Amino acid sequence: MSLATRDDVGPAPAAPPTRHATGAHAARKRRRSVGDRLMLWVPLTLFLLFTLVPLYWMVLFAFRPTGSTALVPWPITLENFERVWEGSGFGVYFRNSIAVAVASLVVSTVIGMLGGYALARLSFRGKNVFLVIMLCTQFIPGAMMLIPLFQIFNGLYLTNSLWSLIIADTVFHLPLSLVLMAGFIRNVPVSLEESAQVDGCGRIRAFCAVVLPLLKPGIVAVGSFAFISAWNNFLFAIMFISSQDRFTVPVGLSYLLGEFGSDFGALAAGGLIAVAPVVVLFAYVQRFLIQGLSAGAVKG
Repeated sequence: MSLATRDDVGPAPAAPPTRHATGAHAARKRRRSVGDRLMLWVPLTLFLLFTLVPLYWMVLFAFRPTGSTALVPWPITLENFERVWEGSGFGVYFRNSIAVAVASLVVSTVIGMLGGYALARLSFRGKNVFLVIMLCTQFIPGAMMLIPLFQIFNGLYLTNSLWSLIIADTVFHLPLSLVLMAGFIRNVPVSLEESAQVDGCGRIRAFCAVVLPLLKPGIVAVGSFAFISAWNNFLFAIMFISSQDRFTVPVGLSYLLGEFGSDFGALAAGGLIAVAPVVVLFAYVQRFLIQGLSAGAVKG
């Protein structure tokens, strides 16, 4: 029996790592982990402070008694809300804002669905040019259109009317609604509509029975953006409305700032009233909003 040479046996197995090497590797891993956590939590903490401290300050002024300097709103009082809601007419401003925002939401969503379906399903000459022009309108500041819009509404006797705000908000939000809704409808397979049409449905009935139920996330996303855009719009409201009984919430907040002094308690209470509908809306539709913005309109 011949003896095996070194080449036949192969390379010798590597020596196991020493305790010192293992400890140094673990220490480097811990330092890297601590550094990663710091890189994550420090920016998040700064962002939360930047966001939450002004919000807490507003809550503090809104619920703190007038003349108090405490850093905690105790005892809690609602006198600022009563003063701003009844004394400053904020109840009227709130109803006006709700009417404008809901009307803009409905009109933008309905026209967005119909126009988005045409852009997604139909082929016609100039469709790409139309899309480019619509997207380019989003780069036009609203301030540039104030004088032309005012002249148009004045000629139509719509100045100092909530209809001027509804029309202006809808027109400025409509391009985004059309583009978003067209993207959602493209994600719905055409075969579903074709199957419905084979079963005897027309195009409109197939859209209502097959496509529309699958567009719930898209409708929620488009409607939420339309509502928030109309609710927060200050420029059109201050330009087109002159009667105090037709003011919206942003304009009403601006009139709480006096020339020689301001009631910060009432101003903070008005700010919380202005924020409340948007917070409630997002708390209710956040699940559909995430689905609409990420996955589109089709599940499975």
